[in-house]
Amino acid sequence: MKKVLKEKDEIRKLQITGGSTYIISLPKRWVRRMGLTKGSKLILTKRDDGSILIVPENLKVYEKLSEATLLISPEEDVNSVIRKIVSSYLVGYNTIIVKTEKERIRLDQRGTIKNFVRKMLMGTEIISELPNELVMKVLLSYPELSVQSALKRMYIITASMHKDAIEALKNLNKKLAREVIAMDDEVDRFGLYIIRQLKSAVQNENIIREIGLSSGRDCLGYRLITKSVERTADHAVIIARNILMLREPLGGELFEQIKSMSKMSISVFNEAVESLFKRDFNLANSIVQRAKQIAAMERKLVEPILKVGKVRDVYMLSRIMESIRRTAEYASDIAEIVLNLSVEQVIIHHQQPSKLNLHY
Repeated sequence: MKKVLKEKDEIRKLQITGGSTYIISLPKRWVRRMGLTKGSKLILTKRDDGSILIVPENLKVYEKLSEATLLISPEEDVNSVIRKIVSSYLVGYNTIIVKTEKERIRLDQRGTIKNFVRKMLMGTEIISELPNELVMKVLLSYPELSVQSALKRMYIITASMHKDAIEALKNLNKKLAREVIAMDDEVDRFGLYIIRQLKSAVQNENIIREIGLSSGRDCLGYRLITKSVERTADHAVIIARNILMLREPLGGELFEQIKSMSKMSISVFNEAVESLFKRDFNLANSIVQRAKQIAAMERKLVEPILKVGKVRDVYMLSRIMESIRRTAEYASDIAEIVLNLSVEQVIIHHQQPSKLNLHY
């Protein structure tokens, strides 16, 4: 199919010199604008679609957004300030300045901002603090922590939260349940970092390989998977919070049944993420089928849970069961995204038949 030329497109003919070297001339205006001369070095990058990107060696391929200044007032709700900071972080600003016109930043605003930055914004430090100004700097560069590495850490924490929540259910270990709830901040922290990286890559495709991915399609897939991992962690928190409200430990047999369902659910979740890292279409396909079994296990536990008797505990246990099932459903969602990302493994590519000149 013939390519439709855009207004700025130019056609250049491929030439051969020396009998074996292919060459193509570059537009003179572009060469001058880039400040190139004879001997200047160019970087040629092969793209997934078969095209080649040509970039002068001394040119920054992308410019990171430098500085965002957020003007706040002492009367402003601190949660509103936090939302502004998060938005600036996610968009890709490397320096975020929070300041007032003249007044001091309110004490509770200052404390909440500093605590939030420390706990939630990976790679970000407060480098300057004045009565009416806080300056935050993102110090972590793309290659230092790839999207895949961050997601792997995120899913390991999530799986651990789920296992600890079920362990807390065994003897109503409320201290362990509270630890599970506290771990959710770490998952969200990695989630925000991944979203920041993906947004930067979408804005400039030259960043894609720097963050450890191979194509623009990966960015959308990883964004959806990150959200599914975050939701899975949220359901581990829901399990833990319901444990805090249970009044009596479960009977041994009922706990073992719930534990068995949970074990299968988290196994499906682990394998779903594993299928992503391996780009394994067949493994992802099997997970979609296995995840459906969790709902059947939940239905079988309805009657034993009702026998607990106390309405309050029956309700809490029902919510715990729902969260275990939802963990498997999010695993299925992840697997379906992996199917889309790895479908090339099962597509048979047919060669176009050569044209024959038939003479009668």
